This record gives sequence, C-alpha cells and structure tokens, in this order.
Amino acid sequence: MVESQHDLYPEVIGAPKYRRGHAAGSDTGLPAGTEVFSADNHISVAEDIFYDRFPADLKEQAPRIWYEDGAYMVGCQGQSFVVGDFSAVLMQYDDLTGAVSSNIEARVHDLAADGVDKELVFPNAVLALFHLPDKRLRERVFRVYNEHIAAVQERSRGHCYGVGLINWWDARGARRTLAELKSLGLKTFLMPLYPGIDDDGAAIDYSSTAMRAVWEEIEQAGLPITHHIGESQPKIPSAVNSVAVAMMVNIDSFREMFSKYIFGGILDRHPQLRVGWFEGGIAWVPTALQDAEHVLASYSHMLRQHPQHDIRHYWDTHMCASFMVDHVGLRLIDQIGTDKVMWSSDYPHNESTFGYSERSLAAVVRAVGPEKAAHIVGGNVRTFLGI
Repeated sequence: MVESQHDLYPEVIGAPKYRRGHAAGSDTGLPAGTEVFSADNHISVAEDIFYDRFPADLKEQAPRIWYEDGAYMVGCQGQSFVVGDFSAVLMQYDDLTGAVSSNIEARVHDLAADGVDKELVFPNAVLALFHLPDKRLRERVFRVYNEHIAAVQERSRGHCYGVGLINWWDARGARRTLAELKSLGLKTFLMPLYPGIDDDGAAIDYSSTAMRAVWEEIEQAGLPITHHIGESQPKIPSAVNSVAVAMMVNIDSFREMFSKYIFGGILDRHPQLRVGWFEGGIAWVPTALQDAEHVLASYSHMLRQHPQHDIRHYWDTHMCASFMVDHVGLRLIDQIGTDKVMWSSDYPHNESTFGYSERSLAAVVRAVGPEKAAHIVGGNVRTFLGI
C-alpha cells in the first residue's frame, strides 16, 4: 500500500536550508548496489559568467548575476529579471552550500548524504533569460551557460549531468547550438513550454509549418528533449498566499505542449523524438491520455489531420516523466508504465525530498517492488540520457 503524501514528509517541516541529508546507508529496500540517480535537480549560478565571458564590445549588454537577500539574481543594470513570488522562492534555498555551481564538492557531499549518487541538473534563475528580446544576444547567453554547466559536469567527476539550452526559434541556430551542446558533452537540453514570438512579433507555434525545420534538426541531433514546469503564472494574481497559488498553476502546465506533440502532428512528422516531462509529477499522465482519447473520439470529424497512431502509442514510444513524491501516480503506475517514470530529489527546491529522500525511495519500493524500483530511481533516467 502506498502511503499518503503526509506520511512521507519530515516530522518538522522547515525551510530547505535547515534540512540535512541523512539517508546514506538507510535501508530503503532497494537491491544492493542500486545507483540512485535523481532525474531533476537544480543549480544556481553564483559567478557573473555572462559579463565575464562576453567580449569587451558587448559587456554592457551582458546580463549580470549578483547575490541579494539570500539568492542569486539575474538581470541588467541592477534590475532583476526574477521578480515577485519566484524571487521569494529562490531565497529559500540558495543559502544551501551545495545549491550553487561554484561549490560542486559541497553539492556532491549533500547528495551523497541524502543517498543520491548522480543527478540531472536544470538551471534556476538563468531561465529568466529564456526570452531576451535580442535573439543573437540570447543565443550568446545560452552558449555561455552551456560552457559553464559543462565545466561543472566535468568537475563533478560523473555525479552531475547538466541540462543545456538551445536556439529553438530558427533551424540554422538550432543546428549550431545542438552541435555545440553535443561537443561539450551535454546529454539533453531544455525547451520552453511557451516559445515566445518570432521576428515579426507573431507567437511561435511549435506545431506550425515554420517550425518543422527546427524539429528536423532536433531529431537529427538525437538528443532527448526536456520540458520543465515553471513558466506559467496565474492569470489573476492572488492577494492571499500567492506563492502557493502560483505553484499550483505551475505544476499543471504540460497539457498544451503534450497535445501539440500528438494532435499538432509533431511526433508523426518526427518519429525519432524523445520527450521528458520534469517536476510535474506522474499522476497527470493517465488523465491526459484518457482525455486525449476522448477528444479524438469526440472531435475526429473536425480534425484536418488525424494522429497516425492510437494515443497510447505516443506516450509509450516517445515520452517519460519525473516525480518526487506522488502517491497517486504510484497507485496508477500500471497505467503509466514503470519504464516511463523517473524518481527525482529536486534538490535544493522547497518541494524537494532533500532531508527525507529515504522515505520517498522506500515508498517506490513498496509500490512496485525492489527490481522495478531500481529502474525508476536510477535506470530509467540513464536510458533517457543514453548513458
């Protein structure tokens, strides 16, 4: 029986900076020698990498990184691009020594103490640079970040795998940035759920004809795509507990992109693509598949282009998702597939399992048994990354 979320939480819940990893050596029920590989962790950049690495004639345009009120900010002219609730959330965990890329040794130590051997690392505040208006500047920023996180990956000696950033708005740029990313040894990259606007000011539609050449470049590169929560904002800000409202909106942010892969024909046109959904849990998957099947049956007569396969095929063939603590998802694991889900710690975020990861890992074992759990907590993300 899978316990409730409450059963997994620490007895005293405080800010993550007060937690300490203590799971190393704990009896989680996993088979001896299981390598625990968190599929979704995060890292903050403490150094002023963009200003330092931009050429002299462009330094004035470079985004700056600085420390303020407990968090590393990204912005220009002293104005942070990370504002409001997201800024407040960052301040909850950047004080952890291992939260920043400049101290990879402390990070590896934190994870090891928490029973985690390896990690896939997504950026934190740097994502505020996703939609810099100057696209040439944006691509230069991405290149600097990729070089930085690749160096962190190298210094980690096999413990940390960085998620890179690419040009998604034009095919030649996609080819160029994908080649650079692969040459740096990065195994995957993050694409925004909401791709912004084109040079004419029109919204970019991933399923449009104009984007097909970009998807062709991604398909030919052979690297898996990652999508991550964190881009959605409440349409009407909440006057009370806005952080909680914003997080609830963010957690449920995959459906539009999920639908475009299937109903927009992206996966039919590019059948070699592999897609991972991160930090949104796994309980959403059965309902998304069920609703997609119902939509297809109900509106088939109105579709200009029909999916070439049944709905389930797209999930089973192309997709997977990560979770931290998801007792509902684990109860539905037979509908999702034990080979399609990846456990994560989400260190050092507020919602991370850091400080009680052994409970979350043990819950996976109780839900599916030791052998299948070993794949969920380590093997599946290795398969996704091709390592």
